[in-house]
Amino acid sequence: MTLLAAGSRAAARLRGPKNSPCVLFAARHAATAATNLKDVLASMIPKEQARIKSFRQQHGSTAIGQITVDMVYGGMRGMKGLIYETSVLDPDEGIRFRGFSIPECQKLLPKAAGGEEPLPEGLFWLLVTGEVPTPEQWVSREWAKRAALPSHVVTMLDNFPTNLHPMSQLSAAITALNSESKFARAYAEGINRVKYWEFVYEDAMDLIAKLPCVAAKIYRNLYREGSSIGAIDPNLDWSHNFTNMLGYTDPQFIELMRLYLTIHSDHEGGNVSAHTSHLVGSALSDPYLAFAAAMNGLAGPLHGLANQEVLLWLTDLQKELGQDVSDEKLRDFIWNTLNSGRVVPGYGHAVLRKTDPRYTCQREFALKHLPKDPMFKLVAQLYKIVPNVLLEQGKAKNPWPNVDAHSGVLLQYYGMKEMKYYTVLFGVSRALGVLSQLIWSRALGFPLERPKSMSTAGLMQLVGYKSG
Repeated sequence: MTLLAAGSRAAARLRGPKNSPCVLFAARHAATAATNLKDVLASMIPKEQARIKSFRQQHGSTAIGQITVDMVYGGMRGMKGLIYETSVLDPDEGIRFRGFSIPECQKLLPKAAGGEEPLPEGLFWLLVTGEVPTPEQWVSREWAKRAALPSHVVTMLDNFPTNLHPMSQLSAAITALNSESKFARAYAEGINRVKYWEFVYEDAMDLIAKLPCVAAKIYRNLYREGSSIGAIDPNLDWSHNFTNMLGYTDPQFIELMRLYLTIHSDHEGGNVSAHTSHLVGSALSDPYLAFAAAMNGLAGPLHGLANQEVLLWLTDLQKELGQDVSDEKLRDFIWNTLNSGRVVPGYGHAVLRKTDPRYTCQREFALKHLPKDPMFKLVAQLYKIVPNVLLEQGKAKNPWPNVDAHSGVLLQYYGMKEMKYYTVLFGVSRALGVLSQLIWSRALGFPLERPKSMSTAGLMQLVGYKSG
């Protein structure tokens, strides 16, 4: 495996003043000679603990915003109420992983021999440390060593009925893997809280290593007559092993999976799966339990299941209108969707106010590898038409496509047509982000999350509301 070596200094030069906090973080923790991720963390954590302690001593009572009644009723949208270190979602720039944009990650992160897309392993190192890994700072082989599944989880997966949704199987298997939790055992033995992060780290590494095996087992049981997933090859990267276990060998599909698992990994802390893992983890539930809860949130149609919803809508569109659709007929179909009280799946976002960069990089992949695919051409056609229709309707704050508008089309092209399974891929990727943050949440001693709730009557009284 050949890797692109890039230190944090070179990476920092790519980032502007707007991202200076991340630049300072990377500079403060300049790359060390340590090649083991846990050793790197052990040297970083005391410095970060001291920095945050000093910050809170000086600004602990400083106000950071104003909460409105609409925010309270509107799903807490826009409230600044969480610390989430690994990524930030800017309404105009899109997602940044430790300050790096997706194009920067595509350029700087390590790549497999002959590959062009970033490796998720490199992103995980970046999310945990804030630094781009060097060729020696690598976790692929370590994950390969940790990948074996306990027999009781394999037996449970084999006994699930075929009508149980893949996400339900994933969540149940992750929960059952909690039998392997090193954090749970250490906590039961009375480990000092300053050591919590070390055992959360071990669980996170084990869980990320095992997830492709769990996901591939689910896929093989449901769609490949229970055939074997085979063995992990320690000489291959995480994504390559995953695609092999799924039964796909096309080098382009392997490259797509590397890109997919990278860009779906994290999306700051307020989305359902990230927030859920943060909330459950704050109760000192072990990483397996916290991540299983996150997967139950990801399974919702307003979150990770949206990519399945997009493809179902596109399939219905093709059935009704055929392969070659005029712009006028497409526009009418979109309006019919909206007028029936439904939304156009894959368009709009709670935070973003521009085209999702994750959509853009998938579009670039499609333009390079499958420009003549009919489904991709339809997606590209929608990209020209849907935003204008949504702007004309006047309800959407963001009429632009998000990541879900594109991912299913790419998976279909390479033969993965089982739409119900797509969110499982999303879940495998999301582990990289939420578990990176969970390590830091324990390292920084974040407390039990317990916001104050109010009744409508109490809120009315608080703001002085008087009914007519």
